[in-house]
Amino acid sequence: MGLFGWLKKAPEIKKAEFVSPATGKIIPVDQGEDETFASKILGDGFAVELTDGEVIAPFDGEVTAAFPTGHAYGLKREDGLECLIHIGLDTVELNGSGFDVKVKQGDQVKQGQVLVKVDLDQVTGAGKSLVSPVVFSSGAMFTLLEKEFAVKGEEILRLEQ
Repeated sequence: MGLFGWLKKAPEIKKAEFVSPATGKIIPVDQGEDETFASKILGDGFAVELTDGEVIAPFDGEVTAAFPTGHAYGLKREDGLECLIHIGLDTVELNGSGFDVKVKQGDQVKQGQVLVKVDLDQVTGAGKSLVSPVVFSSGAMFTLLEKEFAVKGEEILRLEQ
């Protein structure tokens, strides 16, 4: 550091990787069946039609919301990035049936850590959709990678500054 090194701006927070929280077909959020998510009222994002019942944390952060029914999770990263993962559509009506919750509000999670295990047959057997929106409630801008199928734990998008 030179004589005037202290005048330099603090380094920008590096964009951390964001991985898919679930495995399945990717659907643009605005093409989803649920008007609340499709209208982007809760934020822009994407949806994954689940083919695997394990849903993981897409980044290291805090669980800011974990619904007792197991159907939705809010996560916040240290740099302020927030996302909502909503498992299935109208799944709140199952009152937790088919959801094996692994975290609670206030927990610190690591990328790849299991948030919930979902019994896909039980959810579909109850007539519920497995389309699971993932939206950025903090308003983050992103570019989805050109994929038709998401694999949990693999990079799915690039965050923009």
